[in-house]
Amino acid sequence: MWLAAELAEAQRLAVAAGFDSKPGELDWAAFVARRDAYVLRARQSYANRLQELGVRVVPAHARFLDAHTLRADAREYRAPHIVVATGSRPRALDLPGGGLAIDSDGFFELAARPSRVGVIGGGYIAVELAGVLRALGARVELFSRSRLLSRFDADLGHALGAMMQRDGVIRHERCAVRGVASGAGSALWLDCADHERHGPYDCVIRAIGRVPNTEALTLDEAGVRLGGEGEVVTDDYENANVAGVYALGDVNGKRALTPVAIAAGRALADRLFGGSADAHLDYACIPSVVFSHPPVGSVGLSEAEARAHFGDAVRVRRAQFVPMLWALTGREGRTLMKLVCTGADERIVGLHGIGPGMDEMLQGFAVALRMGARFEDFRRTVAIHPTSAEEFVTMS
Repeated sequence: MWLAAELAEAQRLAVAAGFDSKPGELDWAAFVARRDAYVLRARQSYANRLQELGVRVVPAHARFLDAHTLRADAREYRAPHIVVATGSRPRALDLPGGGLAIDSDGFFELAARPSRVGVIGGGYIAVELAGVLRALGARVELFSRSRLLSRFDADLGHALGAMMQRDGVIRHERCAVRGVASGAGSALWLDCADHERHGPYDCVIRAIGRVPNTEALTLDEAGVRLGGEGEVVTDDYENANVAGVYALGDVNGKRALTPVAIAAGRALADRLFGGSADAHLDYACIPSVVFSHPPVGSVGLSEAEARAHFGDAVRVRRAQFVPMLWALTGREGRTLMKLVCTGADERIVGLHGIGPGMDEMLQGFAVALRMGARFEDFRRTVAIHPTSAEEFVTMS
């Protein structure tokens, strides 16, 4: 859906650059059919690979009888090692009328593009869905209790908020939603802490976080300890507090990213069965991208985290500029690139950016940070012009 939104934006930029055409609307139903067919192929590919490897799939809910026994489909399964990888689900909106709002799963079930949308939340899912719908032609209002992307470097949230506002997303920052109400026809309204009723909307989307899928597992029968959000508490090696029980991915409350779960799973397999006794995932320096418009990329420490850890040894480098395509087409906005450095040699401990192509450029810079790059290493690297990435190696 983000790719479709990017193509919609590209159409508008093309017209602004002088192409003799006008942006057309997305054939939502046709695109959804393509999208769902792609997802189905991916799922089938995984199923085929499991079959090739001799992995037996039991399509049934499982629950713990003890630390080494599961019950599923009226049968018991015993193993010396059990991995919990049941993921998470969208958090419910526990407010009057909360059931009238759909979640991110409901977004993918939309049969047509809604014309007017209210999005509740300020995290990555909220800003991604708001950006997609706005780029595809919806009128979008975004309600957040705090600044956008509160878990990222503060400058990124501020920059994204300004860009979204310029792109037509109506923002209600620090505005707590008190409930959802239905009006005439199928219209929906939002009651907020600012004592105003906002709307009407064809659709209200709640994106207020996710909760681990642990309730149905009867983990208490195995003595497994859960955290305050229901997550399985694990150590650096993904061990639960009970020997032989492990948890990976969103269910353990760590970084909720698919590649993180995959990497942690590989490391666990290496430790348990590959002879690598110390194998585990290092959760420091994990790159993360928010597929907003434009995308946000971040790896390493935020400025606030670095200052809390290193104090006055922190030095921040920044660059802002107008990308060439934006300048040519009159699109408003300036991208932001930021390096957080520490020590006399200015080792880079955080790299953050927002702008076109940030999603693709971050991977290589993440490798550089993992290898301990210094600011001078960036400065000695010859820039590739004209690109957005060059700003990271030309800033002063």
